[in-house]
Amino acid sequence: MTVRVVTDSTADLPPDLAAEHGITVVPLNLHFGQETYLDGIDITPDEFYQRLTSSPQLPTTSQPSVGAFMEVYEGLREGAEGIVSVHISAKLSGTCNSANQAKAELSETVAIEIVDTQLASLGVGLAALAAARAAQAGAGLAEVAAEARRAADETRVLFMVDTLEYLQKGGRIGKAAAFFGGLLNVKPLLTIHEGQVHPLERARTRSKAMDRLEQMLQAEAPIQQLAVMCTTTPDDANAVAQRNAWLVAPEQPIIGRLGAVVGTYAGPGLLGVALRKAR
Repeated sequence: MTVRVVTDSTADLPPDLAAEHGITVVPLNLHFGQETYLDGIDITPDEFYQRLTSSPQLPTTSQPSVGAFMEVYEGLREGAEGIVSVHISAKLSGTCNSANQAKAELSETVAIEIVDTQLASLGVGLAALAAARAAQAGAGLAEVAAEARRAADETRVLFMVDTLEYLQKGGRIGKAAAFFGGLLNVKPLLTIHEGQVHPLERARTRSKAMDRLEQMLQAEAPIQQLAVMCTTTPDDANAVAQRNAWLVAPEQPIIGRLGAVVGTYAGPGLLGVALRKAR
């Protein structure tokens, strides 16, 4: 019997990578006025960011319903020892709450482990990948869940944004609110700590912020896995990945683009990394 691995669309895993490792992705919801889209299914990143920057009203987001999780779990339970479901920080989204409610509804039919990574975007993705690799290697339910939690504990997310406007308007500013005041033409560098957004530094220009991001990344060495992420600047993400591939050689860095839900709060111009430190 095998263990199935589930995550949500805020993990921002490239679809081919999720498919390669047998990871089922449950989409969150994006709302533009009366229109609702399934993240990663009904709207592409290009379509989303074009609309985000041109719309006078910011979109809103919502977690998957309990029923959506139940449908996924029920579809995976046959022939499985259990399911490990790996998700975005409960302090940033109600996704874990929906997953836990679905688990309670199905407690008599399938064993489910819910993992709150206390991370976002490809930080969640690295934890889900760790779980999937353990499952593919034949690990049992408890071991796969433990590997997901271990990976989450060993993962750091570092990122820069062009503006804090989207985090602030979306209510996900966390401790980074301390950066407000005198932020004109300043590029904030941020992290996710204990499930919330926290400030690190400020840089005067985008190029200096990129340089500092790479310095912070390299200071974390040795690392065993690296993901580079962006919203609207894939060329920058590719360049950061190429310059820092030596940190994880012979493995290649993962390059991912933030989907609509995380992108709602990140805004255009975000560039970041998720790294799993070596033991």
